[in-house]
Amino acid sequence: MIKKLFLFVLLVAILAAGGVAWWATQPITSVSQPPVDFTILPGSGVRSTTEQIAAAGVPVEPKLLELVARANGKSARMKAGSYTLKPGTTPVRLIEQLIRGEFAQESLAIIEGWTFGQMRRAIDAHPSLRHDTAKLREPELLAKISPDLKISEGEFFPDTYRFAKNSSDLQVYRQAFSVMQKKLDEAWRQRAADLPYENPYQALIMASIVEKETGRHADRTLVASVFVNRLKRGMLLQTDPTVIYGMGERYQGKIHKQDLLTDTPFNTYTRPGLPPTPIALPGAAALQAALHPAQTDALYFVSRGDGTSQFSDNLNDHNRAVNQYQR
Repeated sequence: MIKKLFLFVLLVAILAAGGVAWWATQPITSVSQPPVDFTILPGSGVRSTTEQIAAAGVPVEPKLLELVARANGKSARMKAGSYTLKPGTTPVRLIEQLIRGEFAQESLAIIEGWTFGQMRRAIDAHPSLRHDTAKLREPELLAKISPDLKISEGEFFPDTYRFAKNSSDLQVYRQAFSVMQKKLDEAWRQRAADLPYENPYQALIMASIVEKETGRHADRTLVASVFVNRLKRGMLLQTDPTVIYGMGERYQGKIHKQDLLTDTPFNTYTRPGLPPTPIALPGAAALQAALHPAQTDALYFVSRGDGTSQFSDNLNDHNRAVNQYQR
């Protein structure tokens, strides 16, 4: 009798184990169902983890999922964080996802030509970031990004950055800052000879001007050539984007003659040389153009109105181009 009871219990255990094993390889949700987001809190044990998953809306039996996790043998290595259950995921695959820390990935695009203010507003508005810096004054924010960072404009590389959901916004700032320093250092080491820059920061300022003056790839090195030639000759740069930047909130979409005559630290019609800081976030192409400008004698350029520019090496030709394309 005892032997029969033992065999019965053993059979039930085998069937139960087989049932759990079968269940562990079946999709939790079908491919037609939407993904489900869930978060595991730091310090959670196996049981708490499976309960948090079920409570977040994942249609899974937490006790069965706990059995699968413990059977894996690595359940103690499951990582806290935010995850996404994709359609078709099995319990076995879900446990692997937790052990490997395959967090839900989000992205944020920082656009070439944005100001730092625009970048900060985009970061503050991103719904999948943890906004640790939203209430910080700019000097406080810069100190947290890097102790050596004193000026924000131009110091962050425009790109698309990926991060785990609910990551600190500081992660994006620090990554964008680090990438820009590397890009600028590399471009400076490989710069062309005989450039009128005293240091990499001046090259960054020039790159920001080039970025704002044209979005056309073929014209960037030519625009840089004009400004480099002007610096070498001691001519005023006379570039509207710097004036607009210096106007700040006074700029309402149009620039007038009085604006060109009103002196600010960024008015390159009234002050010689480069402005004191960058005026935007320059991309890789603008950095390359600033440090490898075209070899020309051009001193002027004017927009043709179709996205391209007409370049001239003397004032008479430039005036004719202005009459043709602007007046």
